[in-house]
Amino acid sequence: MENLKVKNIIISMQGKESENLSKFKEIVTKKKINIIIVKKGDYLKIDKFSYFEILFPEEDLIKENILNNNSIVAKFYCMGFTMLFTGDIEEIAEKRLIALYKETKKLEATVIKVAHHGSKTSSINEFLKLVKPKLAFIGVGKNNNFGHPNDVVLDRLINERSKNI
Repeated sequence: MENLKVKNIIISMQGKESENLSKFKEIVTKKKINIIIVKKGDYLKIDKFSYFEILFPEEDLIKENILNNNSIVAKFYCMGFTMLFTGDIEEIAEKRLIALYKETKKLEATVIKVAHHGSKTSSINEFLKLVKPKLAFIGVGKNNNFGHPNDVVLDRLINERSKNI
């Protein structure tokens, strides 16, 4: 944000103050960047063919690991293609999403950005069964200190017939 020209930033309601949040607010104010705060049920139109639907968080925030578990979960739609972005949510948030959407196809997506860098605290079987991804992307650095992605998560994705890239 300090080195790029940014017009808009999309965030969810924040559950607690942190040093990172304070620095974020300082940069946003200094650079006069527009902040869009989203929650479950909001839509963000990209163009006439594509948009995001915000599936999470709800106004009632999860208190456990409040920053990760209230990450934005958004579904991208474009002419029949869908992708689910899951942020850093963990099992507790995935269970909340399952409860919210198990009777719908809202979580179903062609591609999933795997939650929490493939940590063993995310990507539970029940959640993946609702998403039914054909492809899974995991954002992780080579030789990272956390050992991400976790082998158990990779096995879950393989069992759901995802192709890990």
